[in-house]
Amino acid sequence: MAKLGRTTISRRTVEALTAGKDTVFWDSELLGFGVRVYPTGRKVYVVQTRAGGSNGKRVTVGRHGVISAEEARRRAALIVARIKAGEAPVPEPMAVTEAKGPTVADLAELYLKEVVAVRLKAASARSYRYAIDRHILPRLGGKPALSLDHAAVSAFHHSLGKTPTAANRAVEMLSRIYRAAEERELVPEGSNPCRQIAMNRQRRHERFLTDGEFRRLGRALDEAETGGGAVMYAALAIRLLLLTGCRKSEILTLRWAQVDLEAREMRLRDAKTGPRTVQLSPAAAEVLARIPRAGGNPHVIPGALNGNAMSGLQRHWEKIRDSAGLEKMRLHDCRHSFASRALALGESLPMIGRLLGHSQVQTTARYAHLARESVHEAARRVSDRIEANLYRDCPGPTAAEG
Repeated sequence: MAKLGRTTISRRTVEALTAGKDTVFWDSELLGFGVRVYPTGRKVYVVQTRAGGSNGKRVTVGRHGVISAEEARRRAALIVARIKAGEAPVPEPMAVTEAKGPTVADLAELYLKEVVAVRLKAASARSYRYAIDRHILPRLGGKPALSLDHAAVSAFHHSLGKTPTAANRAVEMLSRIYRAAEERELVPEGSNPCRQIAMNRQRRHERFLTDGEFRRLGRALDEAETGGGAVMYAALAIRLLLLTGCRKSEILTLRWAQVDLEAREMRLRDAKTGPRTVQLSPAAAEVLARIPRAGGNPHVIPGALNGNAMSGLQRHWEKIRDSAGLEKMRLHDCRHSFASRALALGESLPMIGRLLGHSQVQTTARYAHLARESVHEAARRVSDRIEANLYRDCPGPTAAEG
């Protein structure tokens, strides 16, 4: 039997409790009042008492997070009094309490309306809504939000095992939904059932152009530029991606008003991580200088419709990529190749983060293994040169030495 000593059951003490096995911790003041802690982290308030010569009776009071510790204590005292009076304890069933609250769909709709629509850009908002509509609502939408526990979320995660990345993203999204609901006091603090879910291991797709692949892609871009029209603009956009390390959206939404060729800068007002200035190399500035301006269109890479940016870059990229013999390369790998070449030239990870417009160092840290490879290669070159110098023009041993 676990005791709390001189400590009474309160929200703070209950949230701090952990157990390696199913354990009941008893209150130091109200005899028979306890909290049952499961290894999964689930915590349930209980009462155990007896009346007259009857055997002890344990009654569930409510789940922590669904009812507060103070409410559980009040109910426990009432249950003890009823049992001692020979009456039925009549606790309010947890299922009834949980069913009174919002459903997962209710919380998801609020999250989309008050967080996603307000804080995120349109493309990110569409991605979030897709994850919610595709995975969360069909499986969990109709369930009472307070009925979900660790086991239910773990089973949900497992059910998406054929798409491990989507499974991880769905659980992360569900966790964000619950955090937003807790902030707005729609569910009690500590109700998030997504904690400590073991995520699937993911293999990152990393593709970096070699010197030979850069040359092949360069020839394919030269050929595409001579075609004129949309293909020409697509080739110029790809050149800018390669020479600046920018995201596709940053180049496609770029307007001439944001380009200062004299200062060799692109001043992006609405980048993914907020406003930022991209410093242009002479090569990147030369590409911008030769891009024809489309009359009446403010975009550097214009679309087919007047005033719009290009929307079909992916289609053009696939043709150019295939022409260069780079069938498995993604457009986003132009950005990865920029980072990998910067590392090969000795640039630090913080500097590369600034060049790429990363807001968090963890994002740039994904290239750390390339930094180690660059150091290893440098060590090899230095060692090879020293070894060559050690033995260059060295005379053979004389007869006396031999």
